[in-house]
Amino acid sequence: MKREVRLSKRAMKRLDKLLVYLEKEWSIKIKNDFIVKLDKSLKQIQKLPDSFPESEKAKGLRKCVVTKQTTIFYKYTETTIDVVAFFDNRQSPKSLENEIK
Repeated sequence: MKREVRLSKRAMKRLDKLLVYLEKEWSIKIKNDFIVKLDKSLKQIQKLPDSFPESEKAKGLRKCVVTKQTTIFYKYTETTIDVVAFFDNRQSPKSLENEIK
């Protein structure tokens, strides 16, 4: 059974901003390359959600590094993958607390 992937409102906003930034500051190709990596990561999470480590900073969440700049924080049930946050790894780890509220 394939789990449904759901994004929180905050995660959706962050992803939208990230995609706009990649296209504006880099290129459409870079943006599309990121989308491919993101899709691959989400499919891996759907298949084996336990294959990624639990977050030390965010209790009850797991983390998947999509690129060296971007990490997905998520939790899951038997039927869903809930993406709580997309985090820019260049930010202060303290700002993660705001992202996962």
